[in-house]
Amino acid sequence: MTESGKMINGFKHIPYKPKSFSGEEMLEKTKEFYNSLNDRRSVRHFSDKPVPKAVIENIIKSAGTAPSGAHKQPWKFCAISNAELKSKIREAAEKEEKENYNNRMSERWLKDLAPLGTDTNKEFLEIAPWLIMVFKEVFELNAKGEKHNNYYVNESVGIACGMLISAIHNAGLVTLTHTPSPMNFLATLLKRPKNERAYLLLPVGYAAEDALVPDISRKELSQISDFYV
Repeated sequence: MTESGKMINGFKHIPYKPKSFSGEEMLEKTKEFYNSLNDRRSVRHFSDKPVPKAVIENIIKSAGTAPSGAHKQPWKFCAISNAELKSKIREAAEKEEKENYNNRMSERWLKDLAPLGTDTNKEFLEIAPWLIMVFKEVFELNAKGEKHNNYYVNESVGIACGMLISAIHNAGLVTLTHTPSPMNFLATLLKRPKNERAYLLLPVGYAAEDALVPDISRKELSQISDFYV
């Protein structure tokens, strides 16, 4: 293989040169990364302090580096700062949430949510300076309107959302994964094309000065992993 790469199945492949670290450097980097992510919390109390559009753009670009089935990249990130539109989203989301809490959720579900302090009030949808609405593209549409398959859509978009949340935290901002199911109203409000389905709604901004989060802990390594050595 030359420096310029070679052809595989008729497509050009180029050399990949990953960064290289010593064992000690890897250990230190993984500790630092874990400690950073371990500080991340889902936050429901936001400041209305503005966040530059360029910051949101970089966050979305970071999410867009995620792997995807057949490299179809079946996601669309809609960033919303328009106050009128955020108000409409809140109104529609709270309508669905009231139905969820009053009629759709089981007693067990409501009991499991109780320690988190959630309810049908979603004021953060208006207070946070940005909302990022993630849509999954269940199929592609070309310029002629013809359909083409996407693959592993839920898995691909899920990975991208994880990277999106990490990028938000890395910027010193906070977010909350909000899924006011069913979310069909979001595609209607944003006038999205017929190949897109609402996947996840994330308010993005700074934490309020008086923000509170539940006093909860994460599972230990032994509870979330098994090693076969």
